[in-house]
Amino acid sequence: MKKILLSMFVVGLFIINGLLRQEDINSTPLNIPPQPQQNTTNIMTTPPTSGSGNPPSQSTPTPLQSGGSTNSSTPHGQYKDGTYTGSVADAFYGNIQVQAVISGGRIVDVIFLQYPNDRSTSIAINTQAMPYLKQEALQAQSAAVDIVSGASDTSQAFQQSLASALSQAH
Repeated sequence: MKKILLSMFVVGLFIINGLLRQEDINSTPLNIPPQPQQNTTNIMTTPPTSGSGNPPSQSTPTPLQSGGSTNSSTPHGQYKDGTYTGSVADAFYGNIQVQAVISGGRIVDVIFLQYPNDRSTSIAINTQAMPYLKQEALQAQSAAVDIVSGASDTSQAFQQSLASALSQAH
């Protein structure tokens, strides 16, 4: 009888601990922008710090008008200047869609139009992964970016959407 009561007590403690931890997670404020609407975009403007081992700082989203692609001047690099919207790619817990901004024939910006941000896990993963993916794309000048550890679904969807946008810029 004592073993049964002790077992029930231990199980009860685990349940209470789990509920308290869930409450702590849900009450922690996160400075993550809401998922953008159809005609607005979020831009991650702060590149990750390099060499210091510190995570990238969070940036404030900047609204930007979107709307397909805008072709302008003669290319000086491998792409035609303009803004190109990639296809929507499945990242398992949501969709990724990016927009590539080309100037002087080079990728000068990558804007996240859609990304999974409705769950705390998705927010945590994407807050870390998106600045690295953007920086990699700007350095590589292509969609051939390294997969971010712990964010493989996001990374693969990013590659697909960016490749789609860049195919329009050729």
